Amino acid sequence: MASSQVHAHSDNTFSREFDTGAEDSFYAPDDDDALALLRPSSQPTMSSTKNIPKPPPLPLITYQRNQAFRRKPSRLSRLVPKEAVETWDKLFKEGVGADTYVETDNKSQFPAHSSVLAAASPVMAKRLNQSLDKKGITYLKILGVPCEAVYMFIRFLYSSCYEEEEMKKFVLHLLVLSHYYSVPSLKRVCVEVLEQGFINKENVIDVLQLARNCDATRIFFVCFSMVIKDFKSVSSTEGWKVMKRSNPLLEQEIIEAVIESGTRKEERKRKAEDRKMYLQLYEVMEALVHICSEGCATIGPRDKALKGSQAVCNFPACKGLEGALRHFLGCKSRASCLHCKRMWKLLQLHSCICDDSGSCKVPLCGNLKEKMKKLRKKQQSKWRLLVENIITAKNSLGPFSSRPSGLI
Repeated sequence: MASSQVHAHSDNTFSREFDTGAEDSFYAPDDDDALALLRPSSQPTMSSTKNIPKPPPLPLITYQRNQAFRRKPSRLSRLVPKEAVETWDKLFKEGVGADTYVETDNKSQFPAHSSVLAAASPVMAKRLNQSLDKKGITYLKILGVPCEAVYMFIRFLYSSCYEEEEMKKFVLHLLVLSHYYSVPSLKRVCVEVLEQGFINKENVIDVLQLARNCDATRIFFVCFSMVIKDFKSVSSTEGWKVMKRSNPLLEQEIIEAVIESGTRKEERKRKAEDRKMYLQLYEVMEALVHICSEGCATIGPRDKALKGSQAVCNFPACKGLEGALRHFLGCKSRASCLHCKRMWKLLQLHSCICDDSGSCKVPLCGNLKEKMKKLRKKQQSKWRLLVENIITAKNSLGPFSSRPSGLI
């Protein structure tokens, strides 16, 4: 391999010959080569459719008819007067003209109107038709939930009214009723209440199971995320122990999700570390070009006198790279020196990245690029992969995150 003239020393120029000392040594990257190295868009074209002239207008009558047909109908007003709400709430509470009795667990009953219930819930309409007695009075039994929750549920069907404290107290029962009787407006209210600090590690398993059974997808995922995030604490609660006995399939599903989440977290951490390492390698490559073409502090540039500028260097990797270059230039056993081997790999990496070896100021850039062509395909693939990862990491910073560079 031909030696390159690189001057650097006490006279502030690269005065020492850049004798390779190992002209046949070309190091292929190992499995941890990136870590070892760190140890010392075209514009879119204009569309041709801009030149196409606009079509002539449609006939006036046809055009107006089409526009009238496409016009969206006006939306119905969502504002319900306070008086109307109070009227419906009063109708429920007083039961004037009621023809139905709602019966709860403790045998208590309160009057209701079958027409209102049937209009509010298709499920309730079917049940009312099946419970008509000889006197024309219907009885609707709602069992399995507290009578207060049933009262709140029927009242909501009339006026959408509820007391906030009572809603928080019976929200889980009302979620079940809204699902069973197909009342989506009440289900939305229950979901909103549950999201406002109701769920904690003690009840998250119960709410999760209930949300799954009631098809409350949003709440289910909120609970599922909470369990995965704090699995250690949740798995010690009484709710988890009960679920483990009654629903082992759900327990297995949650455990698998926790394991998968941990694996993804480790993978994200590993990718972040790799990206950081590739960005550091990119900074080293920038600093190498900077030192050899412009000079920095007490070293470089190649074949030119050092300007001696006291300006602050904008390349963070220069400080460490200067010492590595000085050692490389002065070392007499480059073929066996570990520090020199790392420097060789940095020079090789630069030759893989550099697109203009003919005018490049980095020593041996052209020679190493030619040497690369003689490597085996497997070794070439490793270098290409390393270069692609470095460029991808650099591009991920965006166009305004770093200074312009001619390196990549």
